[in-house]
Amino acid sequence: MFNFFNRKADPSELTPADLQQRQAAGERLFVLDVREPAEYADGHIAGSKLIPLGRLANHTSGLPQDQPIVAVCRSGNRSSVAQDVLKRAGFTNVLNLRGGMLAWARSGLPIKRGK
Repeated sequence: MFNFFNRKADPSELTPADLQQRQAAGERLFVLDVREPAEYADGHIAGSKLIPLGRLANHTSGLPQDQPIVAVCRSGNRSSVAQDVLKRAGFTNVLNLRGGMLAWARSGLPIKRGK
């Protein structure tokens, strides 16, 4: 069986609790949701920006270079790919939300519905 939640911490990943704590502390984080619009409307992290993964490579010019970018998807897979896309585009401070929105919801953290 996979030991997903007990695996060694990866410094390029944040847990939902880590992200929530950093936001609550006032840290400027750019939360980038790379899911599809219907998934985003079904529930997302308040303040996040939607750029579906398939469009990301062509839409990096509007992303901040001066603050950490946290990539988010449903489970952490697409956001990991987005992390690689952004690193290849020259972004140096890109983090992946481990477990994605599934882990965020399981943690009982707030979810915004709609656009």
